[in-house]
Amino acid sequence: MSFISHLGSIGGTIVPFAFVLSVVIFFHELGHFLVGRLCGVKVDAFSLGFGPELFAFTDRAGTRWRLGLLPLGGYVKFHGDANGASMSDEENVAAMPAAERAVTFFTQKVWKRAAIVAAGPLANFVLAIVIFTGIFYVHGRGMLIPQIDKVAAGSAAAAAGFAPGDTIVSIDGAKIQSFEDMQRVVEVSSDKALAFVVDRHGKEITLVATPRQREIKTVVGKTRTGVLGVEANASAANWHIQHYGLIDSARLATGETWFIIRQTGTYVGGLFTGRESTDQLSGPIRIAEVSGQMAKISFAALLNLAAVLSISIGILNLVPIPLLDGGHLFYYAIEAVRGRALNEKIQQVGFKIGLTLVAGLMILATYNDILRLVR
Repeated sequence: MSFISHLGSIGGTIVPFAFVLSVVIFFHELGHFLVGRLCGVKVDAFSLGFGPELFAFTDRAGTRWRLGLLPLGGYVKFHGDANGASMSDEENVAAMPAAERAVTFFTQKVWKRAAIVAAGPLANFVLAIVIFTGIFYVHGRGMLIPQIDKVAAGSAAAAAGFAPGDTIVSIDGAKIQSFEDMQRVVEVSSDKALAFVVDRHGKEITLVATPRQREIKTVVGKTRTGVLGVEANASAANWHIQHYGLIDSARLATGETWFIIRQTGTYVGGLFTGRESTDQLSGPIRIAEVSGQMAKISFAALLNLAAVLSISIGILNLVPIPLLDGGHLFYYAIEAVRGRALNEKIQQVGFKIGLTLVAGLMILATYNDILRLVR
C-alpha cells in the first residue's frame, strides 16, 4: 500500500469516527446547556473535545464555545463549577455577590440541578429517535417475510417442531410482520417459553419453543442472546421495502430506541451482577473501526451507528457512578431525602473513586480493542 493510500485509509476511519462521536457528544452537552439556561444558570464554557483549543469564541451571554483537539468527550462548565465535571467550588461561590451567586449551578434547588444533569442522557435518547425517524421516513424499512427456510438440527426450533416453509404469524399474541421482528423477540427471551403461531400450508398451528442462550459475534464484539435455530427464506420474492409517513416513522423510531435501551441496559446491568463478561466491551478503537465500515456502506448507515452510540452513551451516563451524570443524580436523590447535600469531602472522595472506575473501564475497553486487532 502506498503512503497516500495509507493516509486515505486512515482518513476513511478517523473522519467518520470524529463525526459520529462529535454529533453524539454535542447533543449530550447541548441538553445540559439548554436546560441549564432555562433554569437561569450562567454557562461559562461549552467545550466539544478536550485539549488545546482549535477554535473558540465567546457569545453575548458570556459563554465561551470551544472546539478541542481531541474529540473524545466534552463538557459544559456552569458558573461556580470548579471544573467541567460540575464539582462545586464552595469557597469561590460563597465569596460572590448575591446576584452573581444566584446564577451559579451550585445554588439552584435540587430539582433544577437534577433536571440539568438528566437532560444530557435524555438528549442522547431524543437524538436517536430523531435519527431513526429520518432514516425510516427517507429510506423506509426493509422487510423480510418471517418464513422459515431451514431448521438447525438439535435446536430449540427443532425440538418445538418447526419445519421449513412455516411462516410465523405471532409470538405470545404479538403480531410478527418481519423476520427481524421475530429475531428481536427471541433475542431477549433466553430460556423463556414462547408460544409461536405459524402458518403451515394455509393452516395456523401453535408451537411452543424456548430460545437457548448463545454467545455470538457481532460487529461490536461478543454478546449473549437468545437463539431459536432457524434461517429465513431470503429469496428476492420475500423482501420488500415498507415506507412510512412521518408519524409512523417517529413511532417506529421510538420503539427502536426503546429496544436498544432495553438491550444495552440489560447488558450494563449484567456487568454488575456478573451475568455478562467485560470482554464484550468496546472502546474508541473499535468504534472508529466500525465507523469506517459504516461510512463505506452509506451515510444512513453511519447515522444509524451514531444513533446506537448515542443511546449507549446516554445509558452509560445514567449509571450511578460519581463523575457520571448518574452519580450526580444519586447525590441529589440523597440530598432530597436528607434535606441537605452530602459533605463536600465525601463528594470529592466519590469523585476520585468514580474517576478511577471510569478510567479503568476505558483502559479495559481499549485493551479489548487492541486484543481484537491482534487476533
